[in-house]
Amino acid sequence: MADLKATLQSDLTEAIRSRDELTAATLRMALAAITTEEVSGKAARVLTDAEVVTVLNREAKKRREASAAYADAGRLELAQRESAELAVLGRYLPEPMSEVEVTALVQKAVAEAAAAGVTGKPAMGRVMKELSAATAGRFDGGRLAGMVRSALG
Repeated sequence: MADLKATLQSDLTEAIRSRDELTAATLRMALAAITTEEVSGKAARVLTDAEVVTVLNREAKKRREASAAYADAGRLELAQRESAELAVLGRYLPEPMSEVEVTALVQKAVAEAAAAGVTGKPAMGRVMKELSAATAGRFDGGRLAGMVRSALG
């Protein structure tokens, strides 16, 4: 069993014992999403910690979007609930990278691609492959692609 999943399960047990309803419900939801991911496909498998983080990022993104939608609709109590669930999930996610850190990585990767003789649009795939691995779960892929596109000109 992956360490992160085991941590989630032990924290769920602790939340239930301490009668922390919000944390317990959020961790149940996260573990259900992880289990669903484990049994999807042709054969059941155990997720690695990196795959668990990917699932948690997906769930966190759902909470951010739902919170914004509820706030726009004037349902502040539901928006606050979604934000609280996001905060619980945030405890298990890696620290997000800042825009400055990612910009430095983009510039370095573009320079390396240029040194290898690949420039312009053809370098996009090569640079994105390198940066996606470096920023996995810590920075939004869409924003990263936009930064790479503008850096490549």
